[in-house]
Amino acid sequence: MTAPTRFTRPLQNLVVACSLAFVIGTALQAFVIIDEQAIFDIMRTAGASPEQAATDAPGFLLGFRAVGCVYLLGNMVGLLARTGRPAVFWTVLAVNLTQAAGVVVIPPEVFEVTLTRFGPAGLLPSYLTDGGAALLTLLLLTSLARFRTPWAHQ
Repeated sequence: MTAPTRFTRPLQNLVVACSLAFVIGTALQAFVIIDEQAIFDIMRTAGASPEQAATDAPGFLLGFRAVGCVYLLGNMVGLLARTGRPAVFWTVLAVNLTQAAGVVVIPPEVFEVTLTRFGPAGLLPSYLTDGGAALLTLLLLTSLARFRTPWAHQ
């Protein structure tokens, strides 16, 4: 049986705070910043013809928002971190590890169009969710390596 350490509760509290921020950032990204016009502009910036972009944008937006909903739900699981359940830890780690991939996977056209439409403030949700997820993933992996159990237990 494992017992909490002095790092357990601060780690869980940090996960809750980050998860709340990531839920907000993901919702903004999926439902406010990236709309059909943004998808059209991103496709055009990437070299698609106006006709092709107009045809493809609605379907792409639907898929983009479906993925956004998956991440919203995944990040909401992190709000349960204070329960200390190992399944919550592993879910949070998996969600944040894959969300952190956005740092390198998101095409530069997305940032270009977002910057043009919203200014630097429009980039914050993506930087917050993807960059924050990368940092949280590193922290969770470090905790796991140090304590060999979820939630910094000994």
